[in-house]
Amino acid sequence: MPTYEYRCLDCGRHFEAFQMISEPPIEQCPHCGGRAQRLISAGAGLLFKGNGFYITDYRSREYKKAAEGESKSKGGSSSGSESGSSSSSSESHD
Repeated sequence: MPTYEYRCLDCGRHFEAFQMISEPPIEQCPHCGGRAQRLISAGAGLLFKGNGFYITDYRSREYKKAAEGESKSKGGSSSGSESGSSSSSSESHD
């Protein structure tokens, strides 16, 4: 359920209401009983967490190309770590 922002037209106070989308707007200020008006707000920023949502999903083409180049260079460094593991196995022979 969304949180709606309101302003009283009589006393000028701002307040919020947690309402279902299907509920009608609040017409009366809870502070003074005056007329309330629903405001259009920017809303909260979205933050997707979990599998399937990545910050790079909506990046520019240039950024994606640079990221691909970076991941390819990291792929070469992982093969170097494998050779390090083979040298440790030769140490265990001694």
